[in-house]
Amino acid sequence: MKTFDFLSDDRLRQQVEFLALIDRMKQVLRQNLVADASRRENDAEHSWHMAVTAMVLSEYATEPVDIPKAAELALVHDLVEIYAGDTFAYDTVGYQDKAARETAAAERLFGSLPGTQGAELRAFWEEFEACDTPESRFANIMDRFQPLILNYLSGGHTWKTFDVHKPTILKRNEIIRTWSPQLWIAVNEILDQAVKEGLLKE
Repeated sequence: MKTFDFLSDDRLRQQVEFLALIDRMKQVLRQNLVADASRRENDAEHSWHMAVTAMVLSEYATEPVDIPKAAELALVHDLVEIYAGDTFAYDTVGYQDKAARETAAAERLFGSLPGTQGAELRAFWEEFEACDTPESRFANIMDRFQPLILNYLSGGHTWKTFDVHKPTILKRNEIIRTWSPQLWIAVNEILDQAVKEGLLKE
């Protein structure tokens, strides 16, 4: 891969090379299909869609949320998957070492930026993972709601492929019940409709 060693400003060189590196997010494929079921969604598309989802659905947060900050968390939350790979939400085996893989990836990835800037982006990632601020809770809600929309629109592709049933989905999305009751109603309505259409097993 080409580098930007010829740039005279070392800080700018590091930043440009980081931007080139994160282009690889477009190659990290997720299990979800895009809405028209024509292909698999990639991590970059997922992160962008999550950020916009947070902006559009901001009124459904039950606590004051800094939406631009939640969108920033959404955009950064899966960057580590460039090195760690995507771990499917219902892959119990993959989740056993997910935290270790992603922490190692964070060291490598964010360490490539100039010191304070790398630390700032890593703090965003850590905040999302901790899910202990209003912004991280809302971003995590979007991380669950966005795939739900795509799964329904793509004919339940991922649910069918991995034999995921309604109770398992409800359990994974429990955070929505707690922090966004209105969206929780929508979650149940979407899943009920999916069952009715034969896209999901009860």
